[in-house]
Amino acid sequence: MAKSPETEHPVKAAGWASKDTSGILAPFKFSRRATGERDVQFKVLYCGVCHSDLHMVKNEWGFTQYPIVPGHEIVGIVTEVGEKVEKFKVGDKVGVGCLVGSCRECDQCAVDLENYCPKQILTYSMPYFDGTVTYGGYSNIMVADEHFVIRWPENLPLDIGAPLLCAGITTYSPLRYFGLDKPGLKVGVAGLGGLGHLAVKFAKAFGTHVTIISTSINKKKEAIENLGADEFLISRDPEQMQAAAGTLDGIIDTVSATHPLVPLISLLKPNGKLILVGAPEKPIEFHTFPLIQGRKTIAGSGIGGLKETQEMVDFAAKHNILPEVEMINIDYINTAMERLLKSDVKYRFVIDIEKSLKVE
Repeated sequence: MAKSPETEHPVKAAGWASKDTSGILAPFKFSRRATGERDVQFKVLYCGVCHSDLHMVKNEWGFTQYPIVPGHEIVGIVTEVGEKVEKFKVGDKVGVGCLVGSCRECDQCAVDLENYCPKQILTYSMPYFDGTVTYGGYSNIMVADEHFVIRWPENLPLDIGAPLLCAGITTYSPLRYFGLDKPGLKVGVAGLGGLGHLAVKFAKAFGTHVTIISTSINKKKEAIENLGADEFLISRDPEQMQAAAGTLDGIIDTVSATHPLVPLISLLKPNGKLILVGAPEKPIEFHTFPLIQGRKTIAGSGIGGLKETQEMVDFAAKHNILPEVEMINIDYINTAMERLLKSDVKYRFVIDIEKSLKVE
């Protein structure tokens, strides 16, 4: 007979979980594995709320395993390390993002791209090496192999900085890989939410000229005055879109709802790149002629490897790149999910785990 989540491991843990496709989260008792020889155990202080969490609790991507404890923007303080751990000690500030495992042997792992390993293990709702299901950061304690733990810079706030571990790396990595990190380039950011606002901040730190592409005029003032964007385009305004046609070197498309791509493709210069980092639940269709006529590219990008994630966090600390967050208690999470569905947050919820998660 299979053991229950509460008894399958020796270390007692508490969190909030969803048990079905309603996505409703509630208090949940489970357990974490004992700290292995290369493991780092840490007390979770804060955890960001990602749009992926919303998709996953409702099984909108089709591979959720219930019960699910979401959360992959996890930061805290080390409480125990295994005997062979080399990079961390008790008391260190650390983080865990979207990954807690990979094969460590394939071509992708060999070049620090664990995020593209075919055997990658996500931080929650996936089988771990021991056969048990992983649980995320809406919880009081975390255990992870040190390879998948990020050292947290001293000058980077844990609470505000937590969303860098998903939203940050998801936008930093494509800007780097696709060469949109050169001063003077013209970069578009489609969608101004949790991902989009960080794409703007990183792109500006690289010295690029940033245009935000949004459906909402209401975001213009803040986008330019607070986030530092150079231009603001209303994607539903044909005249604005026509005037900006062929002006951008690349676009980071952060929109997680189904939306037309052709208007975005039209904004690209010849050889321009449209990089998708949002993950709509339904397929997107587009005509090929707009691509063919300008040798344009549509590409995707998913988070980043551990080496690049550490690089991103260090870059954010050096350049004072911080997410714009709204702090919440864990018992507000279901309301937060409803608001997230309506894009009613500027721009990322972060759960104060230490203050609000009650452990009985």
